[in-house]
Formats: sequence, C-alpha cells, structure tokens
Amino acid sequence: LYVALTLGRPLLIEGAAGVGKTEVAKVMAEALGRPLVRLQCYEGLDESKALYEWNYQKQLLAIQVNQGQEDRQALTKSLFSDEYLLERPLLKSIRSDIPVVLLIDEIDKADLEFPNDLLWELDRMEFYIPETKETIRAKQRPIVIITSNAEKELPDAFLRRCIFHYIEFPNQQQMEKIIRVHFDHVDETLLMQAMQAFYYIRSIDSVEKKPSTSELVDWIRALELAGVDVSKISSEIPFIGVLLKKDKDISTVQRRLRR
Repeated sequence: LYVALTLGRPLLIEGAAGVGKTEVAKVMAEALGRPLVRLQCYEGLDESKALYEWNYQKQLLAIQVNQGQEDRQALTKSLFSDEYLLERPLLKSIRSDIPVVLLIDEIDKADLEFPNDLLWELDRMEFYIPETKETIRAKQRPIVIITSNAEKELPDAFLRRCIFHYIEFPNQQQMEKIIRVHFDHVDETLLMQAMQAFYYIRSIDSVEKKPSTSELVDWIRALELAGVDVSKISSEIPFIGVLLKKDKDISTVQRRLRR
C-alpha cells in the first residue's frame, strides 16, 4: 500500500474469494480518512459506462415539453446540461473535491479490453463528455485499488502499470485468529472439528467452488445455534449447504464421507 501510494500507481490485489481483497480498500480509506468509491466490474462493462451514463429519456421528455420555447439558445444549453448526466464511480472519483480511494472490484469479470482502456483513462485523468461538449479534468488523483480473483488472464500492458500483491488463503493458524475475531466465545472442540472439515473440503481438487472465510464463519454460527453434536461435525458435516453452493460439490464431498 505504501509503495503504491508513494509511486502513484494502482495496486492490483489477487487472491481467492474471501481472503479480504475488498477489505484492503476499506481499511485504506478509513486509515487515510478518505471516501471509498467502488466500481463493481461485470461482463460488458467499458470505460464509458464506468464514467457516466446519459439519461436520454429525460432529455427527450424535456425536448417535447419545451418545443414551443422561443429562446432556442437557452433551450439548447439547458438540454445539454449536467442534469441528464448520470455520474458513475470513475467520474465521481475524478470530480471529487477531496482525493478518494477508488476500488475497482473484480476486474477479471470485465471484458479483456477494459483493463487497458481503464488505465489509459486513469493515466490521463481527463475525460471528454460529447453530450455536454465538456472536458473534465481531475481535481484530485484518486488512490486506485484493483482486485482480481484470477479467473481471467489480465493484459501484460495493464500488469506493467500496476503494483502487484497476492494474498494467500489463510492457513489454519491464521484462520483460527480470524474466527476468534467474529466470536466472543466459541467451543474449542467445535472450532477444531469445523476447521478440520473446512480444510478437508478445500483440499478436494474436484470441488469447484471451495468455501471461503465468510462461509466458515456462517457455518460455525449455524453449528452453535443448532447445538450440533461436535463429535459428528467432521464425519458428517451437517448443514453442508452453508459451506458449499453447488449440488455437484455437495455430492462430491458426501461420496468422500461415505467411503
């Protein structure tokens, strides 16, 4: 974080789901006392949609309402104002009077061209809005944190312009510390049995969607509330649907348990 901040480069964080990539941006914003702006990436997202959208329906309605207005110049000016501009996270970050932490979440879900186009825009820090014929320049350069689940290869040109950090999935000792943060008190036998089952499931290669930290926290809470016999947790894995979200994965684990 310090290196990315000092060099003014985006920080690209990779790691499996649930290791806390998004939390890094939240902590950074809190530590610096800056607003956090989040851009959630998805298939079909391009840099223009990350910047703004134009409310054409509202603009068309205004044209119909004001058709008889004689002051054509005033009408034209009003019809191409910011009133119809729907600000999206990237534009919000650039127009902000105070520097923000811009979280670009799960960039590997966007199309392949998006990362390079995005960094080009972030390097220039100015954007032309055709609808208003206005060039917007950044008042303050945001701190950019980008997360990726490594589901898709990112372009080399994009990687060269980022500072990279990989967050390993917590080992059992680290995970135990994380769990204790979420619970004031937890039965030690229940915790050990749950951890054993959790890491056993994660060790099965054929499980496609492996459970993450949030699922483990929910599972331990469910086990506590139900008063499950702790001696049966690792052998039967009750409430397995809290950990696994695919029928195929559940069947795989249950077959293993019946051996």
